[in-house]
Amino acid sequence: MAPKAQRQGPSGRDTIDQAEVERFSALASEWWNPRGKMAPLHKFNPVRIGYVRDQAAARFDRDARRLDSMQGLRMLDIGCGGGLLSEPLARLGASMVGVDPSETNIAVAAEHAAQSGLAIDYRCSTAEELAATGERFDVVLAMEVVEHVADVPLFVQSCADMVKPGGIMIAATLNRTLKSFALAIVGAEYVLRWLPVGTHRWDKFVTPNELEIAMERSGLTVVADQGVIYNPLADRWQLSRDTDVNYMMVAEKPA
Repeated sequence: MAPKAQRQGPSGRDTIDQAEVERFSALASEWWNPRGKMAPLHKFNPVRIGYVRDQAAARFDRDARRLDSMQGLRMLDIGCGGGLLSEPLARLGASMVGVDPSETNIAVAAEHAAQSGLAIDYRCSTAEELAATGERFDVVLAMEVVEHVADVPLFVQSCADMVKPGGIMIAATLNRTLKSFALAIVGAEYVLRWLPVGTHRWDKFVTPNELEIAMERSGLTVVADQGVIYNPLADRWQLSRDTDVNYMMVAEKPA
């Protein structure tokens, strides 16, 4: 299936960059191949799953060590792609809603969840469309998607609107620095060939200050940020104080 045509929210604005949707739709068959074009995301997945679990557990007084630590929490995975983040969180007990503007991605995600025996509510939609329905969630996730949207303030506002009072939003994205240009684009796409050329545009990267301002203006309060770096010796991603390239940010909505 082809991605849906560009749509607008109630404000007449939208967050969809159609070229980005088409780029990831073309890679849909690769989502669940850990040795394919999505291999870097598979390798990155453990650190972001752990971070989401630990932040949600701390916020909602859960034991992060329990296999059902997310039980009873309603979570939204915006820009879910093929469901690489939604599925592990569903296994931890979360009631997951996965949203992506690409019908192709949603079809892949839904099929894989069915094969895995997981009940995940996948929808082909956008942040602004879903926010307009009035749905609310304990946790709203925007992981590796902020740098792909057309209107960052509108996207963050739409996500924030869907956070329940007392809930949290967690975002993971790329900082706009010379270091990120060297590592995330030149290194990852052109030298190491970890990612297809054109996966990222450096001018669309978002600094932590820009993201924090967007969150604060949307009625959220930033409570944590965390860098993520690749450890070549261990061949894995790990949490770090270094936010020059990859980072994650947590913001809460007052109860």
